[in-house]
Amino acid sequence: MTSGLLERRPALRPDVLRSAALRRGTSVVHLVKDPCGGQSFEVDVKEHFLMARLDGTRTLGEIGEEYARHFGRRLGEANWRQLLGLLWERRLLTGAEPPEPAAAPEPERSTPLKGTLRLTADAAATTDRLYRAVGFALSPWFVVPLVLLALGMEVYVALHLGVFTDGALELFRQPATLLAVGTLLWVSTALHELAHGVVARHFGGKVGEIGLRWHLPMVFMYCKVENYLYLPTRWAQAATAAAGTVMNLAFLLPFLLLRSVLPDGDPAREPLAGLLLVGSVLALTNLVPLPPLDGYKILGHCLGMADYATESRRFLRLLAARAVRRGPGVAGYPRAARIAYASYGLGAALLVGGSGVGGVLLCHHLLAGRYGVWAAVVPGLLIVALVAVTGPWAGRRPAPSSSATTSSATRKKS
Repeated sequence: MTSGLLERRPALRPDVLRSAALRRGTSVVHLVKDPCGGQSFEVDVKEHFLMARLDGTRTLGEIGEEYARHFGRRLGEANWRQLLGLLWERRLLTGAEPPEPAAAPEPERSTPLKGTLRLTADAAATTDRLYRAVGFALSPWFVVPLVLLALGMEVYVALHLGVFTDGALELFRQPATLLAVGTLLWVSTALHELAHGVVARHFGGKVGEIGLRWHLPMVFMYCKVENYLYLPTRWAQAATAAAGTVMNLAFLLPFLLLRSVLPDGDPAREPLAGLLLVGSVLALTNLVPLPPLDGYKILGHCLGMADYATESRRFLRLLAARAVRRGPGVAGYPRAARIAYASYGLGAALLVGGSGVGGVLLCHHLLAGRYGVWAAVVPGLLIVALVAVTGPWAGRRPAPSSSATTSSATRKKS
């Protein structure tokens, strides 16, 4: 390699975002995003090792020595030239003209039946103001007791489930009360979204958009965190994903307190019981580890998985194909990845299957008197059709590769 090239001290632009390591199938990858141009892609461990050290203080020779010690191989001149060339072409190096800021996508055309509406012109500034107002509540001294109170509330509701179920059923006999409870729960979902944004802001995230989305008869709030996948730690990502459910449960605590101080026989106790049960079910359902629920995101962040459900389906397809002597099988997967993908795939199948059986039994219980055996047959056929279309055996086109820059440089010759 020429000494001139070895002495260079290139630097990655400081605003370029890089994620922690993520497992994707047989590989470990890092996500990289240019916040100016908006482009994002994946790099492997070796590429990320080099990019992380392009800080303008170390020469390429020094970085190459680190690489050789870490991976046991030296980079050739062609590797360095391809890496730097591609990074320069993508305008990720200091000195390269930054790309033009990505044009905002044209807003989806809204109709009375379906559409979106931005609620604030500067979502980041709005989130900053919210964070300044309520950021103190993100201290462990506040969050831990809050979570313990919420868990205590759920235990109390579970221990008195009959009473709370009666209250929930009574709501459907009182349309005005049902509307009031529905309004309160809608407010809870709006706070759920804002909680995601405020907690992301606490960990350095940036909220890009806050608005309303409707697909009648549903109308709900949304909050987009632009660099959610690039928050500094897995804990930050998991906490951001969990923030909405914690907010939903915290929202219910004052209503439990109100119900507890009302005397027996007070007419407000029953609607409050219904609110607490329905609100708890909605909040806890969001923790189910199935996409696109927050529980799925929390699990993926904690385990460091990219597209956990998709990769689990791919793993099970490979495993099933190998069982009938077709395909390469799963020999390329590390042992920990095999356990993780098999556990999630089978667990998700059991969860979906159990929910399907429960739904069929519930439909039969509620509707058998009117529709007879068809009350179970029709829901059962619908569930079987859904599983046939979405199960791990369903054919899917592989996701287009966005793997970045220097695969040929570092994989072929390093």
